[in-house]
Amino acid sequence: MNTEETNVDLKDADPQEAPGPGPDAVPEEAPGPAVDADATEADVSEADLDQVDQEDQVDQEDQEDQEDQEKQPMTGEGDRPVPVPEKNGSVKLKIPEDEEEKFTGLTKEELLRVAGTPGWVRTRWSLLVVFWLGWLGMLGGAVLIVLQAPRCRDLPSSSWWNAGSLYRIGDVGAFSATHDLKGVEQKVGYLSQMKVRGLVIGPIHMAPADDVMSLRFEEVSSESGTLDQFKDLVQVAHKKGISVVLDLTPNYQGSSGPWFSNGSVTNVAERLKSALVFWVNQGLDGVQLSGVERVASMVPSLWTDIRAIVQNGTEGTLNKRVLIGVTERSAAEDVSALLNSTGVDLLISGVLLPGATEATDATERAQSVQLLYSAHSQLKLAWSLGGWGQGHLALLVGRGQGHLASLVGPALVRQHQLLLLTLPGTPVFNYGDEIGLMDEGNTFPRMLWDSEDELNGTLKEEWAERRSSRRFFSALSALRAKERSLLFGDFLLLSNSSSSLAYLRVWDQSERYLAAFNWAEEAAALHLSGAAALPRWAVVVLSTDGGALPADSSVDLTELRLGPGEAALLRFPYAG
Repeated sequence: MNTEETNVDLKDADPQEAPGPGPDAVPEEAPGPAVDADATEADVSEADLDQVDQEDQVDQEDQEDQEDQEKQPMTGEGDRPVPVPEKNGSVKLKIPEDEEEKFTGLTKEELLRVAGTPGWVRTRWSLLVVFWLGWLGMLGGAVLIVLQAPRCRDLPSSSWWNAGSLYRIGDVGAFSATHDLKGVEQKVGYLSQMKVRGLVIGPIHMAPADDVMSLRFEEVSSESGTLDQFKDLVQVAHKKGISVVLDLTPNYQGSSGPWFSNGSVTNVAERLKSALVFWVNQGLDGVQLSGVERVASMVPSLWTDIRAIVQNGTEGTLNKRVLIGVTERSAAEDVSALLNSTGVDLLISGVLLPGATEATDATERAQSVQLLYSAHSQLKLAWSLGGWGQGHLALLVGRGQGHLASLVGPALVRQHQLLLLTLPGTPVFNYGDEIGLMDEGNTFPRMLWDSEDELNGTLKEEWAERRSSRRFFSALSALRAKERSLLFGDFLLLSNSSSSLAYLRVWDQSERYLAAFNWAEEAAALHLSGAAALPRWAVVVLSTDGGALPADSSVDLTELRLGPGEAALLRFPYAG
């Protein structure tokens, strides 16, 4: 509220102009003593002026309070102003007290002053010394650990055929539903699921039986398909990481031997040289030849040329080509000699084939493996149980007649799958060995594929058994492809008798794998504790009898028992 400044002028009162007393006037008191006029006028003027000054001061204070209230934010519960007692007609609001001032830290100047004090200087140097001493201690500890730790073994210089199994398709028509190479191409995904590393095809070239003049290496027989189909197969297989090997055995349908008669060996070997150049240009990853001992001994110079065409020019590259030899010899000493004399990369032989009696098989089989392993690098060893026992032609060894189930019996298929996939070397299977396919006389059996039709009774049980065998094969093949101990680990024979076999695969600090077999028709106990530095307990990886030895269960190696015809793969860690 604004108040105007008031000036008060006091004048002498005119007695004549002064109004008379009204009806309600109070009677005047009797006059007192006489007062000095000048003094009275001065006193009245000073009193009135003091009163006016006081009223002006109060009004000014009220005005300032009101202005302050307008400047202050409205406070109180619900954002409503809190009334205060009125003074001179104004409303005052309650102003909250200022919040406590927060500590914002030291200023730069204050920090610099503190940091320069002797106490802080000593503290900083102490912490710096402690840090570097700790760092040097950790560095020294790390160096000591590295120096004391055992050095890892260098990995061997292996090739693609050492990384997995080889899958032989000796008869294209019997393997595929379309009976040609196009049908094989359609099954490449199936082979990839089984972790097959190499596919051995054929022979597929034109070669009328025992007719050397009609032999045409570069031409694909009409029963097998076309050259374009073969090229497509190679491309599709390469995309799946599968290499393709072609069997170019000259007289694969005749009875006079794989190289015809002795007089024809030179001519056939010369023609084979030019044919090899042709097929290598089609993207081949290798060649398989049966009867290598014959051509290597009769025409050694030509055999050297054949080897050079296949093997040379690919050393030190990822796409090395393999030369696979096939022989009908089965004695370990003979096989060892051929490995040295022929110079092939792999030699498929009958060293693991069943002998005259089961008792001699069990002991001689392990001795043959030990002899070959001791005499050669395992990268040059190949193991196969197929391609034998069918027909009278030695060349059928390489084509794949004589399937696993027909040789050892359907009940022992998985046992021998485990044997081939855990021995030191390259396992070689015939098509259908993964499902226990049986031979059909002297002809190649038709491959059995999963049926979409609903099966009942015996057929349903047979299909279930085939699928179970295939799953077992795939699991083993995948394990072998990734475990160093199984890929190129040392081979240690633990037990070998007429009824059982056990060996250990060991690589550096990788997990150890122990393969145990019971060949007998009754349960057997294997005593392994004194044969090597084995732990007491191991874990079951796979077993042919999942009920007796379930996967991931622990077994006591001092009391290892296997059921009739049972085999198991166990593992235990590196113990230092």
